Amino acid sequence: MTMSHDQDVLNVQDEFIFPAVRPLYENPLVLTEGQGVRVKDIDGREYLDMFAGILTTSVGHCNSKVVARMSDQLKTLGHTSTLYVTKPQVEAARLLASIAPGKLSQTFFTNSGTEAIESAIQMAFVHTGRSEVIGLRQSYHGRSFMTSNLTAVGSWRPLATSFPGIKHVQTPYPYRCPYKQPCDASCTEKFANDIEDVIRTTTNGKPAAFIAESVMGVGGYIVPPEGYFERAAEIIRSYGGLFISDEVQSGFGRSGDHWFGIEHSNVEPDIMVMAKGIANGAPVGAMTTRPEIADSWQSKTISTFGGNPISMAAASATMEVMIEENVPARASEQGGQLLEGLLKFKDEFDWIGDVRGKGLMLGLELVENKDEKKPFASKAQALLESCREEGLLVGIGGLHGHVIRLGPSLLVTATEIEEGLERFGRACHKLGAR
Repeated sequence: MTMSHDQDVLNVQDEFIFPAVRPLYENPLVLTEGQGVRVKDIDGREYLDMFAGILTTSVGHCNSKVVARMSDQLKTLGHTSTLYVTKPQVEAARLLASIAPGKLSQTFFTNSGTEAIESAIQMAFVHTGRSEVIGLRQSYHGRSFMTSNLTAVGSWRPLATSFPGIKHVQTPYPYRCPYKQPCDASCTEKFANDIEDVIRTTTNGKPAAFIAESVMGVGGYIVPPEGYFERAAEIIRSYGGLFISDEVQSGFGRSGDHWFGIEHSNVEPDIMVMAKGIANGAPVGAMTTRPEIADSWQSKTISTFGGNPISMAAASATMEVMIEENVPARASEQGGQLLEGLLKFKDEFDWIGDVRGKGLMLGLELVENKDEKKPFASKAQALLESCREEGLLVGIGGLHGHVIRLGPSLLVTATEIEEGLERFGRACHKLGAR
């Protein structure tokens, strides 16, 4: 059957795809092509993509260098599994080590962020000989049994059954800080104390690891107060555990000025996890650590598709483009422009309570009242739809689905940012000032 209209595709989606796979929008959008920061739907309408497939098309849709490298690789060697050594995998690992912080130099490649998180937790268990892990409330770490339990956003947890040994601590959430408003560095110690209290009261006192997103993605681009990660790393290490930085969304220059979000803090993680933007949309996840930690894993392990030559070619080409374009600096510059424009909307519209994030990873928290800060999920959904009407694609997140998320390609231009702000402004005005 030839499907030429969006409703034909949607009918087949409803018949053959799990209903839990829920696209955005009341009437889901069927995309058929993309180039740079532009995508087209099945009817030929063009959109400015300011969400990049959840911050994944990091150097733009169908980047010519990435496409060429993948095409060339497909013509020579498409698959081997990790039973064999391939130049594309070795080269991708070398490039990653060249931009990773500190002594993080050995990598295990997977197919996704979920698998990379699973691998990182296993690595921490193996290295420490322990089996308890500390995470953050409102975090998101994946969709497998273990990672969905490690995730602390209820709508993303499909099972009532809990994975043993996982504990969650207080979210270092400045906009909703329970200690002081406005939240500042003085609150850091109080958030840190909660980590230690949870370790002392809900674990056996010997945790394997503390894991956190350096900028919380699904939670709504939450940036912890200054000094939080330094204290978190100090505490977990004082109990003999490892610090794991989840850079699936915030990695590869996305947060601006640095290659990885954790580098905004004076912390070198023991293990770092990446995916999404690493290969511009090809299925790649990665766990990187120091050699002495990697050496701890002595049992057999394999990944049939992790390190796939085509995916590795995409990863190498993507990282090369990122290095050539100095994307950390670009994200800082264009992110500053985007932030300035969004802050103006915050002043104009009563229902925009907070604008936050780092680099090209920015969110707007919508509230019914700026004083009481009641989450305004219906307004966020309405704004999502209004942006689509203006030909602008953005994302949504937050515990209550009340945070609008923006994260365009790291190669987005100043002109494209300005266009995005104009479209976003028109979308906001359709909803009114209050």
